[in-house]
Parts: sequence; structure tokens; C-alpha cells
Amino acid sequence: MTTFFVSRHPGAAAWAQAQGLAVDRLLAHLDPAEVGAGDTVIGTLPVNLAAAVCSQGARYVHLALDLPPDWRGRELSAADMAACGARLEEYCVRRVGS
Repeated sequence: MTTFFVSRHPGAAAWAQAQGLAVDRLLAHLDPAEVGAGDTVIGTLPVNLAAAVCSQGARYVHLALDLPPDWRGRELSAADMAACGARLEEYCVRRVGS
């Protein structure tokens, strides 16, 4: 079982390290084909990728923030993320219909 941490932001990687997260693979982008049953994917994924992860029997753990509107689009440090209440929340996402 592999734990993926998906983020293109250095501050997010630093935050994860400061939290003591055990991560096997740090990626800027996720190819869902690399994820298997029992794996864990941590990050802020688009809903279609989160659904693909869950459909393969993997866990999706969302990196959530309470980001002030004027901070959007700015690179955040690990300290900025902590100030915004960074936390991990597990979701099970599935696509409905065809």
C-alpha cells in the first residue's frame, strides 16, 4: 500500500512534513492509473480525480483550508497553511450515472 501526497506547492509539502505524515510518493500531478486498492491519496484533487481514486478502492484524504478570499492564488508557506486551519478530511467520492 502506497501513500501519495499530491501538490505542486512547496508550502504544502513542508506542511505535510511538519505534521509527520508518512508519505511514500510526493507528486505534483496524479495519474489515477498508478493508484491501487488500499492506497491512500492525500491532496486537493479535482472531483473527477478523487472519484477515480475512490473507484479503485483507494482512500482520498483532502487537504482542506479555510483560505481568506484575498489569499487565493498566492503561494502559502507551511505557517500560512497552519494559520488557515489546514487539516486532513477523508472523503469517499463517486460518480453518479453515465
